[in-house]
Amino acid sequence: MNAPKSARSLLLAPVRAAYALWALLAFLAVGLGALLLLVVLPGVDRRRAAARAAARTFLRLAGMPLSVEFPERLPAGQCVVVCNHASYLDGIVLTAALPPRFGFVIKREMAGVPFAGALLKRLGSEFVERFDRHRVARDARRVLRNATQGHSLVFFPEGTFTRTPGLLKFHTGAFASATRANCPLVPVVLRGTRRALPPSGALPRPGPLQMELLPPLTPVPARGEHAVPELRDRARAAILAALGEPDLTCCDDTDRRPDTAPARSARASRP
Repeated sequence: MNAPKSARSLLLAPVRAAYALWALLAFLAVGLGALLLLVVLPGVDRRRAAARAAARTFLRLAGMPLSVEFPERLPAGQCVVVCNHASYLDGIVLTAALPPRFGFVIKREMAGVPFAGALLKRLGSEFVERFDRHRVARDARRVLRNATQGHSLVFFPEGTFTRTPGLLKFHTGAFASATRANCPLVPVVLRGTRRALPPSGALPRPGPLQMELLPPLTPVPARGEHAVPELRDRARAAILAALGEPDLTCCDDTDRRPDTAPARSARASRP
């Protein structure tokens, strides 16, 4: 049983290597072109529009067709988008799919990554600290200020991704921003990016990608100190149910595995 599979893998290895080389060349060509445009174009809106066109071009060249499910669920005005995180490809997919009015909130380590860091800065991305408590608080205040000024923001509330499929604990920044700005929060599910560009470092693969917008959630500021964690748990439960992957942070406060998506979300997100 294993011999035919091994032989097939051996025969496909040169094809996969050739595709990986093509995808890398396409990324470098499109990325360098985008970087040049971002350097010369005035205004963050124009730069984001150019980045969106570049992201779509790369996905087409890489043989990764993107479909967007329920785009009508995205409000026309200000909102906050939260999305599961599975691959370095996620940011490119969201850039290709979302209107240019959205800015990304990204872990500060990405600011120092050559090429990608420069692109993100020119796009007006918000970089946030995850470990230094003083910088965490300062960055959170800056993001909240931008949210209250009407900016639409995109968060990966897990903050990172792992090699194991599933959903990690959600940080509260996105949900505090939506609650403070009193704007809708849209949970989003990405599918296919983990297979297309695995966190394990395996070669990229062509194939379809899907982004599904879930029904927007409305913050309830009147709930006071409970408003932010409740909004977080509602969003996480919706993403977990639609994603169909395991809860990776389940049950740090109990030995019993919860049996519902909302219960898993509440326990996994509890501070």
